[in-house]
Amino acid sequence: MNENLFSSFITPTMMGLPIVTLIIMFPSMLFPSTNRLINNRLIAIQQWIIHLTSKQMMAIHNQTGQKWSLMLMSLILFIGSTNLLGLLPHSFTPTTQLSMNLGMAIPLWAGTVALGFRHKTKASLAHFLPQGTPIPLIPMLIIIETISLFIQPMALAVRLTANITAGHLLIHLIGGATLALMSISTMTALITFAILILLTILEFAVALIQAYVFTLLVSLYLHDNT
Repeated sequence: MNENLFSSFITPTMMGLPIVTLIIMFPSMLFPSTNRLINNRLIAIQQWIIHLTSKQMMAIHNQTGQKWSLMLMSLILFIGSTNLLGLLPHSFTPTTQLSMNLGMAIPLWAGTVALGFRHKTKASLAHFLPQGTPIPLIPMLIIIETISLFIQPMALAVRLTANITAGHLLIHLIGGATLALMSISTMTALITFAILILLTILEFAVALIQAYVFTLLVSLYLHDNT
């Protein structure tokens, strides 16, 4: 194939202007709101899934943490729908861009940390120095805990980016191998095509799981600071 392996990760443009903003806004159209007394089956299923996920994720939070429920549910719906739409042919997945994932992870992480220093100042500062630490190790432990705190948003963004990018690259490579093997060995091409189908099904699961993992980790950071 003459197509560049990483061409699907290039930000799409129209008439020289990036259209990534329109792509990011598109998933919100998949979750319409309704004022009807009785909803149709699609909206009823969506509301049931949202209610179930929200109930499970916010069960560990106190009253302060539950104020973040709308933001966390919007986050998991956005990441999940964006990942699923990115599996469509000739589509673009914004969550493969590390800059965008950092743009989501850093403000959410910073918000939870700021909330912790505001409501649990002593407990937040105590994380930097475990109780019973020998005096010679105090400076080293403070440095290590500080670095681990600032690595948290980077870990969130890199985890999401790596998982989504790796899956798309595998689909691209196996799809190209299937096309190349069709003129060489039909049986081998069919086997490769079966692997491609299984990998695509796996990627659908990974798209939803990574959205849940990203939001769950933000929820855990929030729980530790409220």
